[in-house]
Amino acid sequence: QVQLVESGGGLVQAGGSLRLSCAASERPLSNYAMAWFRQAPGKEREFVAAITWNGGRTLYSPSVEGRFTISRDNAKNAVSLQMKSLKPEDTAVYYCAAESRSDIVSSVYGYGFWGQGTQVTVSS
Repeated sequence: QVQLVESGGGLVQAGGSLRLSCAASERPLSNYAMAWFRQAPGKEREFVAAITWNGGRTLYSPSVEGRFTISRDNAKNAVSLQMKSLKPEDTAVYYCAAESRSDIVSSVYGYGFWGQGTQVTVSS
């Protein structure tokens, strides 16, 4: 069982930056592909970014590519999402997800372990 806990959310003005973190307990994340998803009110959960178990490959949604950076530190059992140039449309609850797989995918069904989420609000 993998337990994930997100942190770092908050309120920021448009154009600002935030860094989200996801920490894992119970089991090392070194064998898990990791991803970030987000869900805005009234909308489906959508893919944001993903990273392979060794950090060798990343994948981004076109809506965040160039503004967000996913990274991981397996020694610290943590994954981060650095968000820059934030827009009001980035407002959502952000979820960390994990799955024991060698590739990375953008589907919610590709990840079996989820955190509780952290709220990100971008004001205009």
